[in-house]
Amino acid sequence: MGDIGRGLTRRHFVQVGAAGMLNLTLPRLLRRLDTMELLILDDIGYIKQSAEEAEVLFTLIAQRYERHSVMITSNLVFSEWERIFKEPMATAAAIDRLVHHSTILEFNAPSYRSGSRRRTDGSPANAANNSGGKDR
Repeated sequence: MGDIGRGLTRRHFVQVGAAGMLNLTLPRLLRRLDTMELLILDDIGYIKQSAEEAEVLFTLIAQRYERHSVMITSNLVFSEWERIFKEPMATAAAIDRLVHHSTILEFNAPSYRSGSRRRTDGSPANAANNSGGKDR
């Protein structure tokens, strides 16, 4: 059994991987990640990435397909993932590999992080709980 995880952000991975494509170290990085049973990619699609970075991300997903687990969080629905992979074919192929044998959890709730931010700056965490100005 491989490592259960290490600190490597998705953004750092795709940047290092894109550089690795140029100097041929990407295969070594992918082999290192292949020792991990679970890879977590948080906030995929949050930051714009170059076409080279998208290719590295696709390569990672394709390599792990049916071999090791990948957990992804994103605020984007699948129909918006072309922003990530830049090309319709790559987008469809990445989604196909990710959803095959997967469990998808969709949360239709306010962001936890934005709720925490509102509480720390003094404004209400949930405006729906406001009494509308009526005193009780």
